[in-house]
Amino acid sequence: MKNKIRLLTGPYLAWALAFIIIPLCMILYYGLTDRTGSFTLDNIMSIATDEHSKALILSVILGAISTVICLILGYPLAAILAHMKSRTGMILFIFILPMWMNFLLRTLAWQTLLEKTGVINTFLKMFGFNTINIINTYKAIILGMVYNFLPFMVLPLYNSLTKIDENVVNAARDLGANKIQTFLKITLPLSVPGIISGITMVFVPALTTFVISTILGGSKILLIGNVIEQQFTQSGNWQLGSGLSIVLMAFIVINMVVTAIFDKNGEGSML
Repeated sequence: MKNKIRLLTGPYLAWALAFIIIPLCMILYYGLTDRTGSFTLDNIMSIATDEHSKALILSVILGAISTVICLILGYPLAAILAHMKSRTGMILFIFILPMWMNFLLRTLAWQTLLEKTGVINTFLKMFGFNTINIINTYKAIILGMVYNFLPFMVLPLYNSLTKIDENVVNAARDLGANKIQTFLKITLPLSVPGIISGITMVFVPALTTFVISTILGGSKILLIGNVIEQQFTQSGNWQLGSGLSIVLMAFIVINMVVTAIFDKNGEGSML
């Protein structure tokens, strides 16, 4: 049996080695060395420069705003789905169906909708309303983040809420608790693993994205993801790009640690 298990894990280990471990080792190597191969921390410390720190702070702010909006929109939706007794699977399927489409195509679709001569402004003009001008702004980037990452908030919340025993909720009501008290003292605390997992799964990709800010921000708003992407593709400075990537990796590790602390049993997972 052990030999069979080792045989089955072989392809995964080869995949992890080729596409996870080796790339991470390359990032660490380039991020901690200069062009001559000598050890240095300058690449990491460059995050303190005005340009890079501004991009990082802006990424954190926009990512946090998008995460809060996703939580506000996602929690009621997850609660409604968790209390539905029928057709929940079909509704979830419809909800995650757009995720099967390419991420780039979904973002380009929003560009078509939001641009000055786009679909939305065309309809507004048709009915005599004032047009909107949010393309190439922070609002468009936040909208793109919320649209693309909202399912990553809903699914962990839904999974966490469905695991709450209804007998506990009914017991609270039998003891005289109203709906608000039941939610604040029973439902909300028991759904914390899903909340933490959802926040992590939304904030991390929102922090590191560069496609959304490039398309919906018109390359006028630089996030830290854009700065790193430019270092690799335009400047050819792999050392600096890797050093900034290490800084983002630190944020990801912190999020993973927080998730592990609050969701030890994996109750807020997407599955």
